[in-house]
Order: sequence, then C-alpha cells, then structure tokens
Amino acid sequence: MNPPAQAASILTGNEAAAAGVRLCRAQVVAAYPITPQSPVVESLCASVAAGELDAEFVAVESEHSAMTVCIAAATTGARVFTATSANGLAYMCEQLHWTPGARLPVVMCCVNRAMAAPWNVLNDQQDSMSQRDAGWIQLFARNNQEILDTVVQAYRIAETTRVPVMVCYDGYVLSHTVMPVCVPSQEAVDGFLPPRAPETLLDPDCPRNLNQVTLADPRPNEKGQLCHGYMELRYLLQEALEGARAVIALVDEEFGAAFGRRWGGLCWGHRLEDAEVVLVAAGSLASGACASADTLRSQGIAAGVLGVRSYRPFPGQELANALRGARVAAVFDKSLSYGHEGPICSDLKSALHSAGGGPAVHGYIAGLGGRDVNASELAQAAAHSLEWVRAGKGPKPTEWINCRIDA
Repeated sequence: MNPPAQAASILTGNEAAAAGVRLCRAQVVAAYPITPQSPVVESLCASVAAGELDAEFVAVESEHSAMTVCIAAATTGARVFTATSANGLAYMCEQLHWTPGARLPVVMCCVNRAMAAPWNVLNDQQDSMSQRDAGWIQLFARNNQEILDTVVQAYRIAETTRVPVMVCYDGYVLSHTVMPVCVPSQEAVDGFLPPRAPETLLDPDCPRNLNQVTLADPRPNEKGQLCHGYMELRYLLQEALEGARAVIALVDEEFGAAFGRRWGGLCWGHRLEDAEVVLVAAGSLASGACASADTLRSQGIAAGVLGVRSYRPFPGQELANALRGARVAAVFDKSLSYGHEGPICSDLKSALHSAGGGPAVHGYIAGLGGRDVNASELAQAAAHSLEWVRAGKGPKPTEWINCRIDA
C-alpha cells in the first residue's frame, strides 16, 4: 500500500515542531519563553485559542515550573509537551531528572542554543549535551521535515518505553529557517499514534503516594509486597534506555511504512560504502557535512558521513558497524566536555573500544556560539585527519575549527 498523499507547506523548524505536536493531539502544553524556542509554544497557543487544538495551555513563571506542569499532567495520563533552550533547559535541571525517574512519557523540544555566561543566543549543542546523563532519550533532527516527523515518532517512543524524549534541533539554523515540509493528515497520524493509555490509575477513593522517599534496599509496602529499592529503580531505567534502541529503530521503520519517510532510526549514513574517511556529527552539521564529503569525493578522496540521530541511548554498536573499513572518523562536536573533549567524540571512542576496535577517531570542536563553519572547512579537517593517519602519526589532539584565539 502506498503512503497517503501529504500537503506540502513552507515552515520554519519551530512551526514544523508545533505542527507535529498538534497532529499528536497534545492535551497539556506548558510554556515559558526563551529564544529561540518561543515560536513553538506561541504557535501552539494560537492553535488552542482558535480551537484547532483541544488542549490546556499553561503559561508558567519559569522553565522549572513548565516541566513541573508536564510532570503533574503526565502523571494523570495526559499527553504533554513543552519546549526550551539553553539556560532554560539548565533551569529545568532538577525536574529533568525527576521526569525519567518517574517514568513519564514527556516530549520536549530543545532548540539548541549556546549556554551563558557570556550571553549568546546563537546555536551550538552545549545545552542538551549538558543534560545527557539525566535519563532522557535524545534525538537530533537534521532538517525541518525531520523535526516534524521526529516529534510524531517521539510520542510513540516515549509512550512505549515510558521514558521522556527530547527532540533536539539547531537554533536559528533550523528553528527560524524555512523549508518545504510535508504535513501528514490528522487521520494518518491518528492511525500511527493511538491515544495514550495511562500507566497509573488515579482514584480519589484509593489514594496513593507517588515517587515517595525510596531507601537503598528493597522493602515491603503496606500489603507486605517487596518493592524495589532505589538501586533497582535506576537499573530498570537503564534497561529501558538500552531497550529504547530497538524501539527507536522499529518506530522509524513503521513511520516509513506509514508516511514514506525514514530517518535512519538511530543513525544514518551518506556514501559510507567505501569511505576511507568518515565525517561524524549530529543535527544540521551532519547534514551540511554531506556536501563536504561530496567535495572530497570530487578530489579523489573516498569520504562519507555518519549522522548521529539518537545520542541517548548511544548507538555504539550501530556506529561501529557503519565505520567498519574506514581508516579515520573525524568527529565534529558543537559542544565540549570541559577538561576533556567533544562528547560525541568520547562516546564514539568508547563504543569502538567495546566493539573490539575500529578506525582512528579525531575530534574537532566547531560552531560554538554560532561561529560559522562551512562545508569547505569540514572537508579540510577531514582531509587533514586522513593525511595524519596515512603518515602514521598516532594519536591526534582535539582541534578547534575557525577559532581565532589571537583576535
């Protein structure tokens, strides 16, 4: 059966995200403004006011409160949404940890923006990367179509795994840039995403405590049933994140069958078949790296691109499989684990070690605070890495692209 026809619209990334939320019939939207995500919730507010979205729109006093509203509403069984960026995400930090700990299927868009201080409202990925250990699934979109489609997939993933999902996309580069976007019909999305079935039944005649103080060791409840201690609950959350790899891949496959578009599941590749040097990145930077690889190919260098779509859970084995045969992976991080190196670079090295080896991995820091990085600069860095490996120079220190420290 062919996928149904879909209307094409010219949308910004933020508009695409809001369209996805509307199609998923979110019931509670919590909103607090911060650049560059504000247009997402502004669009949803207009939809609620116009009667296009049957939802409770809650304007709150802070990002911490926004996530608190999502926690409360999700606990009652509602399908919820919020969005934020940068310092707003940091302000949510306490509740970001609470949400997966309570196993609530919240979906949030993180419109990636540099962290302050100093103040900068332009794009890098430091904000979401700084929360990579909070227990959220993190999916990175490379264009506006993928933003809409990933929001729809995110609700299926979150409600299947009972783990919240953060849909990450680059501020301004995608959030405020217009692109053609195919918008599925409401009927088609309803067929793909059934109404949420609440996991906890709340009954005033049978009151209960939720997420009460949990001690280290298992202990019996009031009925004498032995309940998990804190460590067991952490183990179960980790198991859910590990199991989410298969769920993410399956949901993307089923989405492709329903709508005619797939996004690679956990990761995606461009011209990897015989690649000697592979450019690795997440989000729009990975999309732009495809032009770099094509340029290198025209110069006689076998180059490819490996895009990281799921950063948490990290698809270590899938990335290792994709890199078999390559001599070097040039990893471009739009963020930094201070005192070490780029986080994608670190995680890829760890994954290759666990997989029994792989190509050399060279780290590059690029595009912090909106610093321009173009396809030719990525191509030059990848060619430099390949030359380094061919010369047998051994380990290479992390390099910063287009950083003028003497300015």
